[in-house]
Amino acid sequence: MSDWIVRLIEQSGYLGVGFLMFLETVFPPIPSEVIMSIAGVAAGQGKLNYWGVVAAGTTGAMLGNILWYLAARALGIQRLEPIIRRWGRWLTMSWAEVKRAEAWFSKHGTFFVFLGRLLPTVRSLVSVPAGLLKMSFRRFMFASVLGTAGWTALLAGAGFKLGENYTEIDKFIGPASNAILVILFVGYVYRVWTHRHMPEDQQSKPDLTSL
Repeated sequence: MSDWIVRLIEQSGYLGVGFLMFLETVFPPIPSEVIMSIAGVAAGQGKLNYWGVVAAGTTGAMLGNILWYLAARALGIQRLEPIIRRWGRWLTMSWAEVKRAEAWFSKHGTFFVFLGRLLPTVRSLVSVPAGLLKMSFRRFMFASVLGTAGWTALLAGAGFKLGENYTEIDKFIGPASNAILVILFVGYVYRVWTHRHMPEDQQSKPDLTSL
């Protein structure tokens, strides 16, 4: 995969970096670790400017972040209520928990989004809860730009320093990504187990606390 990324960055420069990071955000299997570290190598070789690379990568990723946020906000959590009430056990949440999460997100959502942008694997997904729970666009942008810029600067800086040995980056980020996936899976299994006695239709009654 890295060969065509190298060619695109060599041919398109900053535009290629931004485009690749946009794709990475919309389609997470394209790794930002490879994109930004290769761009950092190009900056280290004098082909590109380091801060230009960071700006391009951040801009491209933010376009993808905004796309997911707007799509999730247009959908809205209320439209998912029938699904959550019907399949709450397998989604490992009840509608009451969603309402509590909404209240929590209104207070702590900025930090949640900022931290999420710095974590491999989940960084492209945090736009969805932010949009569904209608986080203010200003707060979303502030936290996302800050976290995304930090992530792209870190990866580009590693590529800048390591040069052609940029693949060493994966020795650190790869295990971290796998660990996060394992934690998410174990957390999901635990939640399913603790929700095993929840009837699939037990939440079909109206939420009187919202009246």
